[in-house]
Amino acid sequence: MNTAAVIKLEGLLAVALFCAWVYTLVDVAQTPEAEVRNLNKGAWIVIVLFFSLAGIVGWFVFGRPDHRPRAVPAYERGQPSFPEYDRPGRAAAVDPEKDEAFLEQVRARAEQQRKRYEEQQKREQEEK
Repeated sequence: MNTAAVIKLEGLLAVALFCAWVYTLVDVAQTPEAEVRNLNKGAWIVIVLFFSLAGIVGWFVFGRPDHRPRAVPAYERGQPSFPEYDRPGRAAAVDPEKDEAFLEQVRARAEQQRKRYEEQQKREQEEK
């Protein structure tokens, strides 16, 4: 291979690495501290400054914020009906029949508790 071609290729790679290094430094500096993953922002700046190629790869793999939309599992609600349900990880019924059976049990238990409370109130009224 021609020596001049090798020098041009090395020069091109050096310019590309320098541009990627500057881009990564700016990206680290502009990322809000709360969104940086795995290490704090200052540590990432030092890593990118002193370990150019490893720092660039490390930042994009381990440090850069992950802005991809989170996949919603089957047991979570896709679109919340009410703001209080707008929490990641909130479980939702997968089987509507089982959900209805559970709600029937809850209603029956609430009715039993309500009757017991009313009987207790009547007894207390009679004792007075």
